[in-house]
Amino acid sequence: MATFAAGCFWGVQETFDKVKGVKYSTTGYTGGTMEHPTYEEVSSDTSGHAQAVQLSYDPDVVTYETLLTTFWDLHDPTTTNRQGPNIGSEYRSVIFYHSPLQKAAAEKSKAEREALGTYSQPIMTEIVAAGPFWKAEARHQKYNDKHSISG
Repeated sequence: MATFAAGCFWGVQETFDKVKGVKYSTTGYTGGTMEHPTYEEVSSDTSGHAQAVQLSYDPDVVTYETLLTTFWDLHDPTTTNRQGPNIGSEYRSVIFYHSPLQKAAAEKSKAEREALGTYSQPIMTEIVAAGPFWKAEARHQKYNDKHSISG
């Protein structure tokens, strides 16, 4: 399992669904304090949750490091609480790790990006332990597919 927040979860889900080896993805909310938050509560910027995507993947087909590369490449990790036109803490950049190995891989990946000078600004991505993940409402699952939006 892997969990990432990189802005609006619709495009994040669409991007990861295209990665060979990702078996399943779901949009949801994590990183906050409220139990069973709704989209409206998360969007109010008061619940503390980030819009996130949780993935099930086959490690024999895709590595966690490849998923990290996809994560870095799909958004601007140098902005705080913002991706494109979306502003608020629910759009922050976060890698939610599920094991010490994922934490180490995420920290290494972030350090490599910083050392390469990939970005002109500091990386603001948080790397934190995964906590409760609350599945988003059905209307937010595979949203781009349902509405013929391509990211």
